[in-house]
Amino acid sequence: MGVEMQLVIFWIVVFAAMVVIELITLGLTTIWFAGGALVGLFVSMTDVSFPVQMLLFLAVSFVLLILVRPWARKRFNHGRVRTNVQGLIGQTAVVTEDIDNVQAKGSASVQGQEWMARNVCDEPIAKGTQVTISEVRGVK
Repeated sequence: MGVEMQLVIFWIVVFAAMVVIELITLGLTTIWFAGGALVGLFVSMTDVSFPVQMLLFLAVSFVLLILVRPWARKRFNHGRVRTNVQGLIGQTAVVTEDIDNVQAKGSASVQGQEWMARNVCDEPIAKGTQVTISEVRGVK
């Protein structure tokens, strides 16, 4: 088997591995390297050296990762319902105990659950005030 054929097989294996990893993780990360592997595969069928093939693989993969991934994440995550704690972000809560970051006390109720609460602005918030949840850290 010639070197050219070995390189073609190498790029097919890299492409397949990247696709399988992407299917397992669904992280929109390795699919871009699969795109780079396809470029490597096509270039390997010409008279281009392996270092140039590898350079093209890396360049195409990183360009796809940096430029296309953000667009793809927005497109595929659009309309996805956040679950668990992430679903609380943006919800309205009612302060049930004065929030005071300096004294490390305060709580709020959201969807019938009581949570420890802190203000991101470090200003006290009075009991009974409606607030918007901007982030969740642990149980706060």
